[in-house]
Amino acid sequence: MSADASPPPLGEADRDAVEGARRPLLIRAATEADAAALAAIYGHHVLHGFGTFEEVPPAPAEMDHRRRAIVQHGLPYLVAEEAGQVLGYAYAAPFRARAAYRYTVEDSVYIAPDATGRGLGRALLSAVLTACEAMGLRQALAVIGDSENAASIGLHRALGFEPAGVGRNVGYKHGRWVDIVWMQKALNGGDAGAPDAVGLTLSGH
Repeated sequence: MSADASPPPLGEADRDAVEGARRPLLIRAATEADAAALAAIYGHHVLHGFGTFEEVPPAPAEMDHRRRAIVQHGLPYLVAEEAGQVLGYAYAAPFRARAAYRYTVEDSVYIAPDATGRGLGRALLSAVLTACEAMGLRQALAVIGDSENAASIGLHRALGFEPAGVGRNVGYKHGRWVDIVWMQKALNGGDAGAPDAVGLTLSGH
């Protein structure tokens, strides 16, 4: 077709493709209404992956209970939604329950199997880290299941996380021993000075 020729009219499938390409990705706070979608996404990774060492998929009610436990600390629990469908989620949780850990969080991110490779993980995790910095937190840790988990390791590296160690063969799942990879990112200058925020309210023993 010459440069000045008129393109053929769009068919129904073409119009759907164009309209779908223009649908914006929405990053928003997860709600109770997302529980089933969160359970479906996480359940896939529980059953088929090594990113989590959990082996029995939790029910939607349990997923919402976990979400509530995160947000009661004021921490972000976000979903990526497109055309009304939740395609992934990410959150930051307290790293440990004892009070001295109040400036440190551990992140998690999970993407639906048919939505990988589209940058959703980066968009979600970036938003989570921005929210954590706004809270005055100082360190973010990633505890990544499987040293062969190139996608998660690459995502964290791209967002400024650095290697912090490997726990060799600490889990046994799907018939094989599995490592955990630790990665860490300083927030708000990390240990450059004393914290200027109250941090998380923790009271574990």
